[in-house]
Amino acid sequence: MNDQFEPTESPLSQAYSEGGVTVQIDIYEDGEGGWLLEIVDENDNSTVWEDSFDTEKEALEEALDALREEGISTFVGPVQETDESW
Repeated sequence: MNDQFEPTESPLSQAYSEGGVTVQIDIYEDGEGGWLLEIVDENDNSTVWEDSFDTEKEALEEALDALREEGISTFVGPVQETDESW
């Protein structure tokens, strides 16, 4: 039997903009009762938290706190124009 887990995206996932830059806050079920957090920039670079959160609200609060405290530029990587990775 092949049970493929299909993560469900939280309705709390949202775009966040600051200074003309936008990132996407993605929150997904982890299949074990927790929630995963990822921030994706306009160039498809992503930052993923290693630990899951008990609630989707906690994941969103963590993302917003990190964006406000560290600044959105912390979560923006370079534009990838070639096949080289950074």
